Amino acid sequence: MDHKRELTSVDLAALEGELAGYEGAKLDKAYLYPEDDLVRLKLRDFDRGRVEFLIEVGDVKRAHAADPAHVPDAPGRPPDFAMMLRNRLSGADLVRVEQFEFDRIIELEFDREDASTTIVAELFGDGNVAVLDEYGEVIDCLETVRLKSRTVAPGTPYEFPSARFNPMTVDYDGFVARIEESDADLVRTLATQLNFGGLYGEELCTRAGIDYNVAVDELEESDFERLYELVDQMGTRLREGNVDPRVYYETLEDGDGAGSTEADEEPNRRRVDVTPIPLEEYEQLYSESFTEFNPALDDYFFNFQREEEVEGGETQRPDFEAEIEKQKRIIQQQEGAIEDFEADAEAEREKAELLYANYDLVDEVLSTVQAAREDDVSWDDIEATFAEGADRGIAAAEAVVSLDGSEGTVTLDIEGTRVTVDAFTGVEKNADELYTEAKRIEEKKEGALAAIENTREDLEAVKQRREEWEADDAEDDAGESEDEPTDWLSMQSIPTRSTERWYEQFRWFHTSDGFLVIGGRDADENEELVKKYLEGGDKFFHAQAHGGPVTVLKATGPSEPSRDVDFPQSSLDQAAQFAVSYSSVWKDGKFAGDVYMVDPDQVSKTPESGEYLEKGGFAVRGDRTYFEDTPVGVAVGITCDDETRVIGGPPAAIEGQAATSITVEPGQYAQNDIAKRLYREFRSRFADESFVRKVASPDLIQEFLPPGGSRMTEE
Repeated sequence: MDHKRELTSVDLAALEGELAGYEGAKLDKAYLYPEDDLVRLKLRDFDRGRVEFLIEVGDVKRAHAADPAHVPDAPGRPPDFAMMLRNRLSGADLVRVEQFEFDRIIELEFDREDASTTIVAELFGDGNVAVLDEYGEVIDCLETVRLKSRTVAPGTPYEFPSARFNPMTVDYDGFVARIEESDADLVRTLATQLNFGGLYGEELCTRAGIDYNVAVDELEESDFERLYELVDQMGTRLREGNVDPRVYYETLEDGDGAGSTEADEEPNRRRVDVTPIPLEEYEQLYSESFTEFNPALDDYFFNFQREEEVEGGETQRPDFEAEIEKQKRIIQQQEGAIEDFEADAEAEREKAELLYANYDLVDEVLSTVQAAREDDVSWDDIEATFAEGADRGIAAAEAVVSLDGSEGTVTLDIEGTRVTVDAFTGVEKNADELYTEAKRIEEKKEGALAAIENTREDLEAVKQRREEWEADDAEDDAGESEDEPTDWLSMQSIPTRSTERWYEQFRWFHTSDGFLVIGGRDADENEELVKKYLEGGDKFFHAQAHGGPVTVLKATGPSEPSRDVDFPQSSLDQAAQFAVSYSSVWKDGKFAGDVYMVDPDQVSKTPESGEYLEKGGFAVRGDRTYFEDTPVGVAVGITCDDETRVIGGPPAAIEGQAATSITVEPGQYAQNDIAKRLYREFRSRFADESFVRKVASPDLIQEFLPPGGSRMTEE
């Protein structure tokens, strides 16, 4: 069995009540882990103390409270999204936790004296987290969504997806009507039309004692009653918090291997699912019981990835091919249903058009029936009259196939097509009813199209997991032979890997010769660079312009003894270009400027007599080496080989290190805007767009852009 990777609508319905118990907790701090699309909210609860709430919307989609021991270490510099959350939510009270309709969406509302803020976690499709103000307008979101059906973008009102049918609150008649609308078998109807998903659709069939594949039109009244009773019981149980959560384990064959924790009683078991109530579908599986659903979710999601590890550190390969074939079969069935919907809708429209094309004939039949019924003529006698008329060759009578007095309808044969009409309304009303039915069928087709898109997303997700698996295998095998360079741009899935470095707190890049260059972003960092990181053997650069960063070309690392290095001219030129590009020269829209270079012992914080040094300023004494008319130039790229990250700096340095890069120059777009343009361009270059989202978000790109306006050189 594949591991569960996403919460279901039933899961969120069970979780909603438990999370309401955290209302009143105050938010301390928010974090964002971009590589996992993971938002972490650290709260303080009066009764529980520290509370950690996790929202993950990447390959894994979940939202639950977690044991503090199960949360990842705090990331380095918080991206803009995390800072926005902290500014809006620090000290705010959690006042509402609610599932939207019966969808995989959960809302967390926070109140503070100055503002009300709602976090909306979308745990479906590509996943998303949107932050809304008190008026429902999007402040920011992890992913901008612009579809025909809805928009989620900063500065616009948040639009929920179309409300899903909620089987937990519908009355019996509505429940039966919804099922009877379906042309699929029972299990698919429960899964898609009633939004239970495949697992709970099968569970309801099993509990009701009804075959999965029975056609909806073959169900009896007792079947509907039993199904509704089961759904009503489930809804009541979830609303009242009467849960009995289970974490289910799959027992592996000897030799398959499975990761295990010290608490596992059986070393050959691994977690495969977590549910708020016990399932008959999983009776054959070993399970562990929990008193609440939140701890069960935390246990499952914290451990399931670890349990994919087998002895020897290898990963057991899931049966991707079987899952891919399963999703393909579902798509074929859905495509068949869509074709049926199209044909049915077209048939209804053709019937309506036939009524209008044979208006006089149909009107004569309807008028005859209505007049006869007004005279209390029985339906049998009316039918006999039409039969006599047909024998005499009367066209209107010949068109009558049958009458149904219990329904008040007449079935006509018009140009070889049978059309059933209401005997007591006119031709126009009957035609309108047929057009309405065609429209209703087309709406069902739209629902089926949405369902097939979801299935295709599931199929692509399986393929992506397979690509990631194979990419990891390929990485393990690397080095055995010298192959052609990897075509990272065309890879469907790129594994992410990076290590936080000490110099990432500053601006930085590595020259084409491998030397590290670091620069200050502000006066404080300029001070820190000179006091802590400028050592013998290094070179100090500064633009001959006010407001330039301190730039240091490092000869050694911070923990290594200083030494003299004969830097190549290429590294010196690149350091000079870095210094001028991040100075006010760029901000002023100029394309070149002068830069000077000195040794560390020429830089002092002690001013000349009678002079004053501003914060971040330094006295430079002695001869200087000048780099005149040094052209500005910055490239931003993405590396994929040893580490996956954004890099930026002089084009000559970046282009040789990145899988792809974009060069910018002074221009009209503000930092934030050009960062987004570069992000969209990178996404268009990589086949694996999710990889770009993880390692090269606009926030990360912006860190490498000079102050002031910029544009891509290709524009």
